[in-house]
Amino acid sequence: MDLLEHQAQELFAKHGVPVSRSRVASTPDEAHAAAAEIGGRVVVKAQVKTGGRGKAGGVRLADGPDAAREVATAILGMDIKGHTVHEVLVTEAGDIAEEYYVSLLLDRSHRSFLALASREGGVEIEQVAAENPGALARLPVEPGTGLDRPQALRLAAGAGLPDDVHEQVAGILVRLWNVFRAEDATLVEINPLARLADGTVRALDGKVTLDDNARFRQPGHPQYVDVSATDPLESRAAEKNLNYVKLDGSVGVIGNGAGLVMSTLDVVAYAGEQFGGVRPANFLDIGGGASAQVMADGLEIILSDPGVRSVLVNVFGGITACDAVADGIVQAIGLLTGPGETIGKPVVVRLDGNNATQGRKILAEAALPGVISADTMDGAARLAAELAGKGA
Repeated sequence: MDLLEHQAQELFAKHGVPVSRSRVASTPDEAHAAAAEIGGRVVVKAQVKTGGRGKAGGVRLADGPDAAREVATAILGMDIKGHTVHEVLVTEAGDIAEEYYVSLLLDRSHRSFLALASREGGVEIEQVAAENPGALARLPVEPGTGLDRPQALRLAAGAGLPDDVHEQVAGILVRLWNVFRAEDATLVEINPLARLADGTVRALDGKVTLDDNARFRQPGHPQYVDVSATDPLESRAAEKNLNYVKLDGSVGVIGNGAGLVMSTLDVVAYAGEQFGGVRPANFLDIGGGASAQVMADGLEIILSDPGVRSVLVNVFGGITACDAVADGIVQAIGLLTGPGETIGKPVVVRLDGNNATQGRKILAEAALPGVISADTMDGAARLAAELAGKGA
């Protein structure tokens, strides 16, 4: 999960990384009030999860509260690389003498962590790495020992930072490691890390990516989810602990196991080419548990998508046998419909693997309106795509 700048700054401050005074505003009047509270010149910055804000006009100076309101009026509602600006960060404007770059990240290729530093901050680090790779110092960090002060001093020196800022930058790097480790991040970045005219060094921007797989031990992280940028169906699915991703198609897909679901998406897309370009509407992995409630939750989410014209349930029985899956489907549809009601959209079910024959028999005996059994994955995908094409 990528954080907005003000959220990253909040985590920095929590762990002692020096940041500028700032306030978040979602209206021009709030920006006016924030600038009045901070005092003096301020910077008004669009809060979106993408780079290039400055080039797009999303970062502007303002000489006081009235100017901050005017600037916020111009920035709020902007589209920056497909991201709509809903909030701005009003922050004190510092007298910058130099700009540096520092970061810690997960180095997947070496299964370790990597600390980076450069004297050329304030620009995209990819540009620095491409045009002047020698300006980017790298230091592998062992997960078990972390980044200590001597290592941080060595990194600052290797990056060519001025001698008189080594101690400050090293201290910030150690604190940044604390952010990285304690918050289960895969990336923490400060660009620019600025040396101000008074000699102090401060984080003027921040980028943080948190590991969603560690959310179970980070009770404070759900507050950082950007609800405005999350599809409503994905939000509802998350509340039901479903592994669901919304796609732009018309065949709802339910499967057990990420690999099987991914394969199903490909097969549906291929089959859909024969029926006007029909494509899958979602990724939904119910994992090993196909209880009635799990199946009902999955079907409810998929069927509430107005773009869905048919549903494909593709299950390979393993630990959870196909007869249990079939029972779950029958009970799920019972939970979703009343007497004499139907679910309204055709559901194609393909069962294979453990107790597949028993599972198909259960569905046949239930004779649920709109539920159709298919013997093969290809056949099920073709049928679901055909039905979706007819229902379009």
